[in-house]
Amino acid sequence: MEVAIIMGSDSDWGVMKKAVELLNEFGVDVELTVASAHRTPERVKEFVTSCNEKDAKIFIAAAGCAAHLAGVVASYTTKPVIGVPINAEPLKGWDSLLSTVQMPSGVPVATMAINGAKNAALFATEILALQDEKLQKKLADYRANMVKEVESKAEYVKRAFAETKK
Repeated sequence: MEVAIIMGSDSDWGVMKKAVELLNEFGVDVELTVASAHRTPERVKEFVTSCNEKDAKIFIAAAGCAAHLAGVVASYTTKPVIGVPINAEPLKGWDSLLSTVQMPSGVPVATMAINGAKNAALFATEILALQDEKLQKKLADYRANMVKEVESKAEYVKRAFAETKK
């Protein structure tokens, strides 16, 4: 297993599914669980410890509200931890963002945007690609496809705009 994903609640799956799908697309081996930093702290510790023993290389932790999950995960590992703040209302994810990004010195967590699961997967893949030429190629191809998609969309809008002038 290369990436261990932990979500604070099953309600986070709607956001985190995008990360899992993208990691699968890149051929990155993933393990996933639901465990709460506040409601099931022992489960969090057991998952992180187990993944460390299985030689997980990166952790992605997603949580909403008082999103302390990424910090708790980081306290149990020296591997990179990527936090994904989840918009869990009523503060539209700002509480999650601040809880994740404001880590004390010495316990770093890379923090993505609110609901930034896709970028978390890409960032994890970039870290793994530092020592994997096949992943480097897949990432380069992914970026090249993004360019093609934007160019195609720009061409579509250009044609649609031209039609408005007729």
